[in-house]
Amino acid sequence: MARDTTPDVTVVGAGVAGLCVATELVARGIPLRLLDTAGEPGAHGCSWWAGGMLAPFCEAESAEEPVVRLGQEAAGWWARHADCVASEGSLVVTLARDRRELERFARRTAGHRRVAQDEIGLLEPALEGRVRDALFFEQEAHLDPRAALMALRDGLARRGIPIERRSFDATGVGPDDRVPAGLVPRGLIIDCRGFAARDQLPDLRGVKGEMVVLRSPDLVLRRPVRLLHPRHPLYIVPRGDGVFMLGATQIESGERSRVSVRSLMELLSAAFALHPAFGEAEVLEMAADVRPAFPDNLPRIRRQGGRIYVNGLFRHGFLLAPAVATQLADWITTGKKPEVMDENDDAN
Repeated sequence: MARDTTPDVTVVGAGVAGLCVATELVARGIPLRLLDTAGEPGAHGCSWWAGGMLAPFCEAESAEEPVVRLGQEAAGWWARHADCVASEGSLVVTLARDRRELERFARRTAGHRRVAQDEIGLLEPALEGRVRDALFFEQEAHLDPRAALMALRDGLARRGIPIERRSFDATGVGPDDRVPAGLVPRGLIIDCRGFAARDQLPDLRGVKGEMVVLRSPDLVLRRPVRLLHPRHPLYIVPRGDGVFMLGATQIESGERSRVSVRSLMELLSAAFALHPAFGEAEVLEMAADVRPAFPDNLPRIRRQGGRIYVNGLFRHGFLLAPAVATQLADWITTGKKPEVMDENDDAN
């Protein structure tokens, strides 16, 4: 895998994983091609519908230790490559009747401090008098996923690497390609197709998530707010100009469409309970897609034959893609084994 013997690289898939991998490799001087069936960043994939929370400490409530540790690299990486990071922290709140949920969350996480009503009013004036106490994760950040994807796309384009619209199969080129034989991708293939790669990764499963985008011009939030609830937890991520992303359900399913009435009602009801202004909000978008996950919900770099798979980011795409891409680039350029290398990888 040493750099001086590395053949031309083809990255397949232009979601957050593929774009981060391509950006990291190009930054190290490795020439490559970037292919995607849609020819656009994140199109038709869960990256487009992500929340964009760079919240490693909050994730400790349910995620494994590597997510928390590796996720702390994300904000700096995105700030260097996309310049779209808002470092405002995260606020975790609960309604009075669910106060025990806040205590449980505090016990399972670190990197926070307790804030009472007065400071909540300073942090988020819109929540003044509506929330009695909260946890403030000051070191966390967030971004607009679509702006971040476009920034990576534009950065690659400036280096002469556009996203080529191509179909592909397990060999790297699909039957629909009408290209001369000399243009067929050769050499190292890095497969970042997400859930679509289940045709080659049988242990990959889908976890469906549903989300809603609202516009509420009179409501201002500066940072992501997580509303804890024993059955219907909610996060609200500000996008600016009165636009908010509400998410997200977590359903063990490979279904890639159809927002259910139940999920929509749960999301909107929880938002309305936090602030009644959401009751008058305009619904801009509703969407559902599938997050790719392995059984332990941790990402993998896996080599099978001549292809390297980067997959299993689960619901931590923007949080973990930078660390995974960096480890992959280290492996290709120096031979250093990635921490997230699959133990059954045939290159070990």
